[in-house]
Amino acid sequence: MIDVKIDISNALGFVSMETIRSLQPAISQSHLSLIEKTGKGNNFTGWVQLPQNTSPDFLSTIEQEALKIKKIAEVVVVIGIGGSYLGAKAVIDALSHHFSSLKSTWESPLILYAGQNLSEDYISDLIEILNTKEYAIIVISKSGTTTEPAVAFRILKDHIKKKYGKNALKNRVVVITDKEKGALKKLADDEGYTTFIIPDDVGGRYSVFTPVGLFPIAVAGFNIRKLIAGAQLMQQYLTSQSGMVVNPAALYAATRNALYRKSFTTEIFVSYEPRLLYLAEWWKQLFGESEGKELKGIFPATVSNTTDLHSMGQYIQQGQRNIFETVISVKNPDKTIIVPFEKENSDGINFLAGKRVYTINHKAELGTLLAHIDGGVPNLVVEIPSINEYTLGQLLYFFEYACALSGYLLQVNPFDQPGVEDYKKNMFALLDKPGFEEESQKIKKRLLL
Repeated sequence: MIDVKIDISNALGFVSMETIRSLQPAISQSHLSLIEKTGKGNNFTGWVQLPQNTSPDFLSTIEQEALKIKKIAEVVVVIGIGGSYLGAKAVIDALSHHFSSLKSTWESPLILYAGQNLSEDYISDLIEILNTKEYAIIVISKSGTTTEPAVAFRILKDHIKKKYGKNALKNRVVVITDKEKGALKKLADDEGYTTFIIPDDVGGRYSVFTPVGLFPIAVAGFNIRKLIAGAQLMQQYLTSQSGMVVNPAALYAATRNALYRKSFTTEIFVSYEPRLLYLAEWWKQLFGESEGKELKGIFPATVSNTTDLHSMGQYIQQGQRNIFETVISVKNPDKTIIVPFEKENSDGINFLAGKRVYTINHKAELGTLLAHIDGGVPNLVVEIPSINEYTLGQLLYFFEYACALSGYLLQVNPFDQPGVEDYKKNMFALLDKPGFEEESQKIKKRLLL
């Protein structure tokens, strides 16, 4: 049995089970479209069978190459943006010690990131750190020409040359890119970098179970075999049946779409574990980029509680009633901390003495859920027993499959992102990129430059 469980009971006061069940025919058709590759964007549905198609030998190759990097680097910089880094960071952060950067001894390299922004101060600070560390880089891009990672790669490649010498590049650069085409593929071939392939039929935000996610996760010291095993189990479970009674991804997709049709147009991903912050960011990109098109889509937002109960809690409780929440509930934490008793009780919390911090956190979760329901906010709860590679593999595939079903319910292509290109055209024109001369004149006139 799978470990991921979904509870929609706290949404049924806002949308009826009958309404949710009425979406079963559309869910079944969407399920069939994914399995048979007949739906919109079917040329990017390779992720559906990917876990089962991942061989032990392939995982061994990744582990062996990761070991080579781990032997020479105390820091590894992952260069990528969007799906090229969010999946890896979601898993690595979820599995890491909260203060791993401060631990004096660590068996695996510290993973840092570049190419996910264009901040000059960020890159400068990163180089300041890399000046004092033994490091390597993993650059992830299908094309090699996406501006943010391309700029970061050029800068860090130059830094490696200056710090270690040109010949060091072969040992300190790993490339994850297209099988046959693109600037990065050509560069990797020309300069002899170790290369892993991004499958042609898997888009960035669905790529966590490709080398895009697996290689950085392995370098970070985590068990990619357990991650894939969890994903394989979830794949078997979800792809074999479309009925909402037995398929939790189908139930989640149908419920959120039923709420959307009732004008609940914003979904807030809620976690009570700080380690899941980037799982939320990964989820946000997955659903936002998959559904937000043709003037449709549920707007994805995130909060990290209980921290955000003291900032966004007020709005969620009493703001516009167009929001619903999906709460990730972790049943068992890894560690135990007990609140001590103090005779003076000056802070007034002796009623908590002897209780685990987890118990307090969980009661805060339950109390918040009830308060938000009473305030007019439907809640969906996705429960996992603990945070580890196996459950994360299940959870990530669960959301991927649910997202694809949900996109098809909206009658959009869940696997493209045409709107992402619009800002790039304007940016290239403003930067006087060759071939954008006409657009450059027009946009500079608009901005009075």
